[in-house]
Amino acid sequence: MPAVTAIESVLVVDDHPLYSDALAVALRHAFPDAEIQTATTLAEGLGTLGSGFLPDLVMLDLKLPDVAGISGFARLRERLPQVPILVISALTSVEVVTALMDGGAAGFVPKDASIDDLRLALAEIRAGNRYLPLAYRRACRSAARAPRAASAQEIGRRIAELTPQQARIMRLICAGKPNKQIAYELSLAEATVKAHITALLRRLGVQNRTQAAVLIESATVDVGAGFSEADARSFLSQ
Repeated sequence: MPAVTAIESVLVVDDHPLYSDALAVALRHAFPDAEIQTATTLAEGLGTLGSGFLPDLVMLDLKLPDVAGISGFARLRERLPQVPILVISALTSVEVVTALMDGGAAGFVPKDASIDDLRLALAEIRAGNRYLPLAYRRACRSAARAPRAASAQEIGRRIAELTPQQARIMRLICAGKPNKQIAYELSLAEATVKAHITALLRRLGVQNRTQAAVLIESATVDVGAGFSEADARSFLSQ
C-alpha cells in the first residue's frame, strides 16, 4: 500500500491571481493546518525554495511568464525530486499529459475541472497515489502502447535538419501563433506556410503542430546527449 503523505506545506505556482487564490482556498479546506505559499513565476517559486521553504506538495501551472511548455515542471522536478508535483493547466493534450506523467508528475488536473475533481486529486496524492482523470488515464494507456518516443539526441538531430525557414516557422508554432499570423510575420502566403508546416511535421516525425511543440519541449524533461534544456531554450528564443 502507498504510504500516506503528510501535507503540512504547499507551494502554488500560478500567474493568475484569481485562480491562485481559489487554489489556496481549496487547499485550506483539504489541509487546514498547512502553510501555503504562492508564486506567480517559476523564478519566484524557486526563490521561495531558496529562502528555506520546503513544501510537501507543489501545485503548478504550466503557462507561466518565464517558462515554455513543460520545462518549468522539469526544473521543479529536478529541484524537488521527492516532492509530489500536481500540474493544473489549460494545456491538456495527451502528449503533454503523457510527458508529465512519464517525467514523474504526481498528477494532472485540467484547469476547467470541478472543485470535486481537485479535491479527489488532493486526496489521492495525500494517500500516496498518483492522480489522472479517467479520460486521461485511458488516453495515456493508449499512448503507452504507441512506439517509444524519440530520445533527446534524436530530437536534436531532427531539429538540426530543419531548413532555416522551417525552423523560423517552428519557433512561431511553439509561441502559439496561428498560420495566418505566421504568414504575416514572415511575409509569406498562408498556403506557403501550410506547405512548410507539412514538410517540417514530416521531418520531425509527428502528426500535428501540438505534437511538434511537445517534441521540442519534452526534450527538457528527458535531457540527453545532444539536446539539453539550454538547447531547447536557445532554439525557442532565436
